[in-house]
Amino acid sequence: MPNADPLAVQAIRSGVVISCVSQALRLGLWVHDTKSSVLHVAAAPGSAVRRTPEMKVHWFKPLVPRHPDVVADPIVNVLAAVAGCEPFERALATWESAMNKNLVTLAELRGFPWKPRARRLLDAATPFADAGLETYLRVRLGWLRLPITVQTWIAGHRVDVLIGSRLVVQIDGGHHVGAQRAEDIRHDAELRLMGYHVIRVGYHQVIEQWEYVQDLIMRAVAQGLHRAA
Repeated sequence: MPNADPLAVQAIRSGVVISCVSQALRLGLWVHDTKSSVLHVAAAPGSAVRRTPEMKVHWFKPLVPRHPDVVADPIVNVLAAVAGCEPFERALATWESAMNKNLVTLAELRGFPWKPRARRLLDAATPFADAGLETYLRVRLGWLRLPITVQTWIAGHRVDVLIGSRLVVQIDGGHHVGAQRAEDIRHDAELRLMGYHVIRVGYHQVIEQWEYVQDLIMRAVAQGLHRAA
């Protein structure tokens, strides 16, 4: 049909199912590279697959059996493919996004026979991160060995990352303009009056200028701004 999903058509013609980061994107999950033109698909080991340069095939035995008529992997198989395809922090961000959106729970995931790379993700995962950058901060700052929590309610709003008991890190995306920006400024002021210290950074700073972001946080920690007075 003219309105058929082109990714589904491509998968059916090639005898595969949409999986890994491509299906994660279709489910609205956090994926590091949202602009890739490569379609990630899955197939059973030894199956005949019509491959194309625009398609990356993951051959593996699915943890959850695939019905012969499906065009996309179920979420558990998607996470298994992501675990074997993406670097650790990117994969963890996608796993935590799936849990945050209630597509799967930690308790359910613990029941599957994961391979070692996926088991490491399972051991590190929490269901609280609202966006992948929060996962990145938690992973990248783990060496500080300080309490790091994400999406904590303070003064009537959630804060992205709380380090220790008083250092708040807020990550601004493209929607932080207009009324949203005004509300952020108001909330920052409330936090400061309550004794919190706020560091606000942008999406591209975390992705492209991590050394700068880390340096800000390390200097704040060195001054004890993460501790209650």
